[in-house]
Amino acid sequence: MTLTSPPLGSSAGWTDARLLYALEEVVEQELNRHLKVAKDWMPHEYVPWSDARNFPGFFEDGEAWDPSQSKVTDIGKTALVVNLLTEDNLPSYHHEIASLFGRDGAWGTWVHRWTAEEGRHGIVMRDYLLASRAVDPDKLEQFRMAHMSEGFESDNRHSMLHSVAYVSFQELATRISHRNTGHQSGDPVCDRMLARIAQDENLHMIFYRNLLKAALEIAPDLAMQAVRDVVVGFRMPGHGIPGFERAAAQMAIGEIYNMRIHHDDVLEPVLRHLKVLDIAGLGPDGLRAQEELGLFMNGLDAEASKFDEKLAARKARMAARAAG
Repeated sequence: MTLTSPPLGSSAGWTDARLLYALEEVVEQELNRHLKVAKDWMPHEYVPWSDARNFPGFFEDGEAWDPSQSKVTDIGKTALVVNLLTEDNLPSYHHEIASLFGRDGAWGTWVHRWTAEEGRHGIVMRDYLLASRAVDPDKLEQFRMAHMSEGFESDNRHSMLHSVAYVSFQELATRISHRNTGHQSGDPVCDRMLARIAQDENLHMIFYRNLLKAALEIAPDLAMQAVRDVVVGFRMPGHGIPGFERAAAQMAIGEIYNMRIHHDDVLEPVLRHLKVLDIAGLGPDGLRAQEELGLFMNGLDAEASKFDEKLAARKARMAARAAG
């Protein structure tokens, strides 16, 4: 490190500014690695333009949207709208991370590169939804206006360590949500598009996860507390979307994103990869955070098991009705 670091296990002396400086070298390494493995792709190549036709309004030949025009399943529509509206708040996300990480040096280069890559996701998803007439375009625009007019404030904007910890999990959660939406959409074109988006989200997760690993090495107590706080209080960035709770419940039942998926496919893989629950040499605050994190994960696993049982019972009831 180019900066003299406080002793391992110590929280003394670390500020956001010192941490940003201490991690700059890691950010540069991860940025260079990312640019080598990331592949440019063209959003317009994933959109079924031949399915598109004019909507009513300024065009005399415009055809009004009708639900029968959609090839996408009901749960697919719900998840696609949630996923797109989440992507739509990119200007707010950019403001949040640019304010925290800065606009200069390797940090700034990453902030802008990440924003540019994320921008493709909203572009291709909206073009797909409109060209394929998968959802009501008027309602989609109304939802977008309502959601973006509220803006977005991160639960972790007070701390760069909390923000790094959050996106380490959130990028993976977004990847999982997109992949499962594609699988459940009923449309191979949609599945292919979301699979491409998911590749980007996975690379973003790896960038932040590796950065979190470095933070756990240089400031283990503070980083451990950040991980605990983020995991315990985790919320998806789209929680402010109109009707989000109802949509989230539908997505949970539809097995696109639920408690079991969150535990098994998002939290556990990151914690296991970083060996967070096995880190030794922590100070009192870090050790307490580690213990609380372990207890929370055990409790979440138990709650997920209860959800699994309820979901299995619901499937059995639906199968019985269909057979009867």
